[in-house]
Amino acid sequence: MLVKSPNPLSRRASAFDLPGFLESRTAAVNAALDRFLPAAHTRPATIHKAMRYSLFAGGKRLRPALCLAAAAACGGREADALPLACAVECVHTYSLVHDDLPAMDNDDYRRGKLTSHKVFGEGIAILAGDALLTQAFEIAAQCRGWPRYPHRRIVQELAHAAGSLQLVAGQVADLEGEGKRISRAQLRYIHERKTSALLCCSVRLGGMSANCTPSQLAALTDFGYHVGLAFQVIDDILDVTQTSEQLGKTAGKDHRAQKATYPAIVGLEKSRKIARQLTDQAFAALELFKGRAVALEALAKFLLQRDR
Repeated sequence: MLVKSPNPLSRRASAFDLPGFLESRTAAVNAALDRFLPAAHTRPATIHKAMRYSLFAGGKRLRPALCLAAAAACGGREADALPLACAVECVHTYSLVHDDLPAMDNDDYRRGKLTSHKVFGEGIAILAGDALLTQAFEIAAQCRGWPRYPHRRIVQELAHAAGSLQLVAGQVADLEGEGKRISRAQLRYIHERKTSALLCCSVRLGGMSANCTPSQLAALTDFGYHVGLAFQVIDDILDVTQTSEQLGKTAGKDHRAQKATYPAIVGLEKSRKIARQLTDQAFAALELFKGRAVALEALAKFLLQRDR
């Protein structure tokens, strides 16, 4: 087991019907994404088929679920957060399409299916990623805006998380770190941006859709940051402890590509300890909500105990 936490929030999350929550929210997000995206036969059909292929390739829609759960924790309506949840998923899927390209991580499988460039070719895969990123902002612009968080703030939030200071910065640092000895601080920089930034953005946007208070937004930021870091540390661990079938993608590729990972730098047991510490910090951030963040608690527990 990667994570053990005596935190009472974790125990309360165990009683929450997470499978039912994920099933219903995944269905809602998929239906909304289907409405937002051009139909597969819309000209040029190839690009729209490619966009839909990757977007509907499976997965549990965890980032959208975090967005919706954060809205509920702040007393908002999930329907108001739905466009933002869809926008985040478009950014996430674009990043996966590009991450899998031969010039990047060069992976043949994602979510148990052939990656976009293996099906449609590299050129169309690049353009599909570009189109999904652009689509995210078109979708986000359709939210209604809120007193504390007008449209400008919402779009700025998403753009910052996806841009050259966050998500792209993490990818650049990851590429430049291949085959090199980097420090734990440098690795944390990569994880903060490549993984944590978008997870953090997901919960922040959910809170914003509920017109959350500054203290609620700060708590969600703290939660998202630590969940994102712990998630990536655990991903590093799973890459060396699970099979390709279990992961739904190629196992051991980080080691073969000489990528910097926590197990490579600090060892497996120390990595597990770091994951536990980050997990405890994530759960502690939710104490502000005094029992109203049960869905977030359950999602965090699920994300951080993926070896079960």
